[in-house]
Amino acid sequence: MWLAGVRHVDLTQHCLKTFGRPDRPPVNPRARVQTVHLPPENPPYAWYLCALPIPWNWSANGHLAFEPAVGHTWEGPALVGGLTVRLTGARPIHGWGEHSIPADAPLRHSSRYRTCRNWQFAHWLKQNRHVPDTPFTAPPRRDHPDGQMRLL
Repeated sequence: MWLAGVRHVDLTQHCLKTFGRPDRPPVNPRARVQTVHLPPENPPYAWYLCALPIPWNWSANGHLAFEPAVGHTWEGPALVGGLTVRLTGARPIHGWGEHSIPADAPLRHSSRYRTCRNWQFAHWLKQNRHVPDTPFTAPPRRDHPDGQMRLL
């Protein structure tokens, strides 16, 4: 299990590498319940949680994309059953998937890329949040939340 704060995307990669050099707050992949406090200042464009089951089963991978949302609370599954997440000060990002990959994307026909949920979400971020391809070097986002965001 890992958590990544996405500041830019690298569409030549898949899996975690799709997010280049993301923020990586510590999570314990073996803890059944944990609380992760995410810094409210200079938030990334989005956060992405990935959890791989043991034994590994691609169809049972847990994925949840979310963004800061002051005063918002959400609880639900991380794309698949078996992993419940509670967000405080954040909301999930829905509506992305394989359909988010443009028809002319160079690696679209590779199943390794096309089926990678991180790669799908990276395309959605590129189209909907205009996330850059290069490391984030611009000033901090103006729309950062005033409150604290927590992932429970």
